Amino acid sequence: MVHDFLTQLGGAERLLQVFHQMFPDAPVFTLVYDERKTAGRFRGWDIRASFLQRFSRVVNYKWLLPLMPRAIESFDFAGFDLVLSDSSAFAKGIKVHAPAVHICYCHTPTRYLWQEPDEYVAKLGIIFFLKPLVQLYLMKILRKWDYRAAQRPDLLIANSREVQTRIQKFYGRGSTVVYPPLDTDFFRPTIPKADYFLTATRLEPYKRVELVIEVFNELGWPLKIAGSGSAFEGLKALAKNNVEFLGRVGDEKLRDLYSGARAFIFPALEDAGLVVLESLACGTPVIAYGRGGVSEFVRDGENGVLFDEQSAPSIRQALQRFEARVFSGESLRAGAEAFGKEKFISAIQAIVSKAI
Repeated sequence: MVHDFLTQLGGAERLLQVFHQMFPDAPVFTLVYDERKTAGRFRGWDIRASFLQRFSRVVNYKWLLPLMPRAIESFDFAGFDLVLSDSSAFAKGIKVHAPAVHICYCHTPTRYLWQEPDEYVAKLGIIFFLKPLVQLYLMKILRKWDYRAAQRPDLLIANSREVQTRIQKFYGRGSTVVYPPLDTDFFRPTIPKADYFLTATRLEPYKRVELVIEVFNELGWPLKIAGSGSAFEGLKALAKNNVEFLGRVGDEKLRDLYSGARAFIFPALEDAGLVVLESLACGTPVIAYGRGGVSEFVRDGENGVLFDEQSAPSIRQALQRFEARVFSGESLRAGAEAFGKEKFISAIQAIVSKAI
């Protein structure tokens, strides 16, 4: 198995855990591994980090961007029959030689190359006169490598129809849609409903959490925000006392937060949005931006409310519509069960068997 970076916990890492459940003896190749930032979740696994691991101890691994194509291509897969990568950046670019088969589960074409290059450069915090050089590298050199890398897997799997469309648009390749695995045994209602709304995500600029804070600042309604990221301090400075920042929370706490919330709010243009399914499985409706992969899970008026624009007025209108509706927790959970982990495993097994 190959994973871009093991330096955080999110939907991609949940998927990797299911792959590991399917193939428990398979090693995991990754560019950089940080046991502390992944809360020891992968302790005891056979993890094989690239040569970038040595440098990541002294510099932020994101500064090693120019070396990442070389690092991912340096892995040796001689002796393997199957290589299963999951990628939103570099893992798809491994070099695998016949007769081995390379199947790539694509979370999205590399976002900062094809959708948000300026935002990525801004987050690096580099001196202003170097930004044009970095942008030139991203858009001219790395984008060309990324396109070539996307041609290497024998098969591509997309995590939503949204991503399937992006793969065709940016890489000119077809793909098979297999939705991400939802652990319905774990994510279930645990506590009664309380008087608060919830959002849980990595706190990065593209997640647009500032829009939700703006609306709840005006309304004065209680909002809980779970997650961490580069935008944490800036978002906290925007918020009034009715907005509570919880930081990174464990799965058990997150499940309780889903279960107790009146609704889960998700303003991002997301590739798939596993957190949306987790919320529904806990019997909580979703208020979300009606584009991207989330719209494949949330049906307006049935299991949530969709808004048309990433703007505070649009979110405010969605909350007004939500207040006028009643949702059945049992129905929400029943709909989410269609995306259960067992269905994912069965689909992947079928694809692997056919490829081999």
